[in-house]
Amino acid sequence: MGSAMEDVLARHASRATMSRGRLYQEAESDTRTAYQRDRDRVIHCSAFRRLKHKTQVFVYHEGDHYRTRLTHSIEVAQIARTICRVLALNEDLAEALALAHDFGHTPFGHAGEDALDDAMADYGGFDHNAQTIRLVTRLERRYACFPGLNLTWETLEGLAKHNGPLVAQPLDQDRAPANLPFALVDFLADMDLELHTHAGPEAQVAAIADDIAYNNHDIDDGLRAGLFTLDDLAQIGFVGAVIDRVRAAYPDVERGVLIHEVVRRLIDLMVTDIVAETRRRLAETDPSSADDVRAAGRPTVAFSDTMAAHERELKAFLRANMYQHYLVNRTTTKAKRVVTDLFNLYIQEPQCLPTEWARATSGPRTDKTARAVADFIAGMTDRFAIREHTKLFDISVLPV
Repeated sequence: MGSAMEDVLARHASRATMSRGRLYQEAESDTRTAYQRDRDRVIHCSAFRRLKHKTQVFVYHEGDHYRTRLTHSIEVAQIARTICRVLALNEDLAEALALAHDFGHTPFGHAGEDALDDAMADYGGFDHNAQTIRLVTRLERRYACFPGLNLTWETLEGLAKHNGPLVAQPLDQDRAPANLPFALVDFLADMDLELHTHAGPEAQVAAIADDIAYNNHDIDDGLRAGLFTLDDLAQIGFVGAVIDRVRAAYPDVERGVLIHEVVRRLIDLMVTDIVAETRRRLAETDPSSADDVRAAGRPTVAFSDTMAAHERELKAFLRANMYQHYLVNRTTTKAKRVVTDLFNLYIQEPQCLPTEWARATSGPRTDKTARAVADFIAGMTDRFAIREHTKLFDISVLPV
């Protein structure tokens, strides 16, 4: 399956018929390519459903219209598919990566991750990208023949290298670097993901689509939450130019429509820039395979220098005006306290964990118990974490 579909792909695109395969050998599907099966396994797993109630910036109960990890992942997939189609790359692989890339996130967004990483400081730390690998290779239990989802090498590689190479040189699997996350070290004994190279082209598309989606939906959410205004945002030169054009074209448009029009135009500007810059880099290196893209020594899919500077300016604005806003900080403080409290209780009293999780522990404050507790907390949704905290720390609530 898939050879006809692959005829339209660029020569440096990833081809399902040439995949490096899966850890556990399976018969190929008669109706779907290997990457389509990866995408479908991602969509049907429980980790994907939990994204519905995991936070981006706002806690789940603060409003029905703010983004969650699920809606964010769908937006990333849409942007990634668009870029792949224009560049003749494999849309199915990019979509699988986009939909799965946030699986390892804790409840409460980056605040939850920071708290869990701090709590795990004496036990190897916590990294959400590595946790995604752990989840899709170890923790998901859906198939009789293997643990995890048994995804292809290319999908696992893209998830592991979401932010680029993790090491400078090929790994000696007997002596992994001390700063490499536990979940990756654990899996490298089974499969070498070549952490010293850049990811394949579709993974690079998914990663940069994540940045586009994140920046622009945070503009949308931040404006709708009243954390900053369009006039504040207009102080960023390239954004201000877009706002001015929309206001000139639609002087009487209502605020909600104005915001949407600005955001959609910013997304289009960024996508158009990426396509042009990627084509320029492809013309320079002329890769004949996805492996040539991996070995290029720098990202092939990228913003131009000008747009990269614009994007850094936008991120700095969002950090100052949204992520560090006092209203967000108040929620962040509560979120960190919930995660820290839960971790400290579970690691000291692992018998308070649900039975199936308690079985994975080995007594108070051991490395094995810490990892089981981290796995359990990382898989929580915002609302489940809040409920667990209430049941365990509010003496007036029965722990049922």
